[in-house]
Amino acid sequence: MSLHLSRRHEMVTQSEIRSMSLECSLQGGLNLAQGVCDTPVPEAVLRGATEAIEAGMNTYTPHTGIPELRQAIADKQERLYGMACDPESEIVVTAGATGALYSAFQALLEPGDEVILFEPFYGYHLTTLRSAGAVPVFVPLEAPGWSVGEGELEAAITPKTRGIIVNTPANPCGKVFSRGELEAVADVAIRHDLFVFTDEIYEHFLYDGLVHVPMATLPGMRERTVTISGASKTFSVTGWRIGWAIADRRWAPAIGHFSDLCYVCAPAPLQAGVARGMEELGWEYYRGLGLEYRLKRDRFCRALQDAGLAPFVPDGAYYVLADVSSVPGRSARERAMHILRTAGVASVPATAFYGGGKGESLVRFCYAKEDAVLDEACRRLREYALHATD
Repeated sequence: MSLHLSRRHEMVTQSEIRSMSLECSLQGGLNLAQGVCDTPVPEAVLRGATEAIEAGMNTYTPHTGIPELRQAIADKQERLYGMACDPESEIVVTAGATGALYSAFQALLEPGDEVILFEPFYGYHLTTLRSAGAVPVFVPLEAPGWSVGEGELEAAITPKTRGIIVNTPANPCGKVFSRGELEAVADVAIRHDLFVFTDEIYEHFLYDGLVHVPMATLPGMRERTVTISGASKTFSVTGWRIGWAIADRRWAPAIGHFSDLCYVCAPAPLQAGVARGMEELGWEYYRGLGLEYRLKRDRFCRALQDAGLAPFVPDGAYYVLADVSSVPGRSARERAMHILRTAGVASVPATAFYGGGKGESLVRFCYAKEDAVLDEACRRLREYALHATD
């Protein structure tokens, strides 16, 4: 017997997002590939973390998170969505939303279980599923409205189906599921007795009057929904790794135990900072995010249009898929590299968000940048377009 890697290692190779971020660094470009969200952190969040550090909050916390943060999460869900949840038995604070998703899959899925994944999908959803031994089953969202074809979700259900992943607002396409669309998913989940895992990390990045509807608030869905969110995007603290899962008290303890096994706890003083932000920043702050990022979206999409890279204008989140079929190259990666080398702006080949040969004519950009950086990216793309027509 020789030493060798496990078969699982092929499931978690470096993502295209990180790969393009590395290429961007090597090229000295502007990184609009990774959703790093480099806008300023709210003062209340920084103050809460700083005070916690100065007060010596440096040891392990309960594996489910500090009581103040769990209570703040419960209060927010009740205040914004009318969603009651017990902070003691139904909320688990984790090392980022990715940690919550991983722990939930480990707790609730068996190897061989099938889980429905809408595509284009977020790559970490796919690899996290596979690392749990689950089998993804793709249901396409049809552009430009990213709608689910009639009957396609039902047709994807088999006796092995165990769950459905719903990402709303969605990365990478910006899809915001309407109440009616969520009710259709809920109907399938209830009839087939399925879990629904929701990634709601972009819940406050909504445009043009759209509203976020948590799946767990729909009739019959509270007990079967695992709601996953976090502070990374809302407070621009992607490196802090503060996320959470909200689940029925039958499921939350097992999710917490897997989180404890992998991460022990989320960073103690940073939990305090997020709790402070959630306590002090109310609806006006969350509403302001949508207004601020709508302006960024519109400014960046105009630049893409001017550059001949037609955007699929998103309804939420802070990413945009753009049509790069006119860019030199035989694949999405070659086209993304051409844009990086000639315009100095990094994107992600959309093949990272599809299963099997799709997405070759698309790339994804992230516009969660400070205005000066975004303006420079817009300038470079417009200049790229001028050179492309010379």
